Amino acid sequence: QVQLAESGGGSVQAGGSLRLSCTNSGYTYSEHCMAWFRQTPGEERAEVAVIYLGDGRTLYVDSVKGRFTISQDSAKNTVYLEMNNLRPEDTAMYYCAAATPRGNDCPTSKYEYNGWGQGTQVTVYS
Repeated sequence: QVQLAESGGGSVQAGGSLRLSCTNSGYTYSEHCMAWFRQTPGEERAEVAVIYLGDGRTLYVDSVKGRFTISQDSAKNTVYLEMNNLRPEDTAMYYCAAATPRGNDCPTSKYEYNGWGQGTQVTVYS
């Protein structure tokens, strides 16, 4: 069973950086997909970045490409989201979750992910 916990959020000025951590205290198959989502009040939870643990392939939503990097440390059972050049529109609650891949591809729908943590708040001020 996947049990995830996010940390690393905070308040930062635009242009700054943060690194979020997602630690898994449960069991994760090495072929799992791990993803970061974010949500603002009144909006749907949306995928930001995903990593396929099997081979390290990553995907990003267009708005964060070139600024965010998702990575894994399998020894620590942790997935990271390095966020650089942050913008006020990146302000949101950030969540991580796990999913079973569809063949060699990771799902993009939040409904296929589970193990949601409590989230970590990121606030970017101008």
